[in-house]
Amino acid sequence: MSKTYLIVGASSGIGLALSSLLKTEGNQVITASRTGDLKFDVLTDSFDVSTLPERLDGIAYCPGSINLKPFHRLTAQDFSDDFNINVLGAVKVIQAVLPKLKNAEQSAIVFFSTVAVAQGMPFHASVASAKGALEGLTKSLAAELAPKIRVNCIAPSLTDTPLAAKLLANDDKKKASAERHPLKQIGTADDIASLAAFLLSQKAKWISGQIVGIDGGLSTLRT
Repeated sequence: MSKTYLIVGASSGIGLALSSLLKTEGNQVITASRTGDLKFDVLTDSFDVSTLPERLDGIAYCPGSINLKPFHRLTAQDFSDDFNINVLGAVKVIQAVLPKLKNAEQSAIVFFSTVAVAQGMPFHASVASAKGALEGLTKSLAAELAPKIRVNCIAPSLTDTPLAAKLLANDDKKKASAERHPLKQIGTADDIASLAAFLLSQKAKWISGQIVGIDGGLSTLRT
């Protein structure tokens, strides 16, 4: 049966790939971004739900940041911006749509973190702090909203998306990144979107409160 999903941050990368996949599976997909069905800037806009349907079967919150700097060069504004995009933006959206998620018999929320939260990587202090908070939000909401709403978070390694373009700007950088992973590959937006679509679906009806790694083996394997 067709489901209705809201994808926030669907203009490119993982959000765009997820929206396309869900549509090909026959679902109704509503996008929210600067260019989406709902015009939304996570840093400046409130989230207007007046045009959304009364029932949402799931939402994926895809906005993120990759702000990599040595710790001594990070400013308070860097930390604030990363937290606003990754955490407070998610809070704003979920609070706005929660009644519509509750109107579904079962619904799901998917967030996106990073492998750097669990692993500890240089130059990730700001973004890993923000994503670590998002992982905490994931588990808290999963407990509070059970059993009606499932909440999970995907923690990818570096993925070939526009957000990571500077880090994968040429073949040498892509090869070096691939070599860091046991599977010797860089992840794609479609790789992450496939997992997100699964977690949104009823195929994952017994999965909640999880931080799910999809990282070419980086978080757990040493070869």
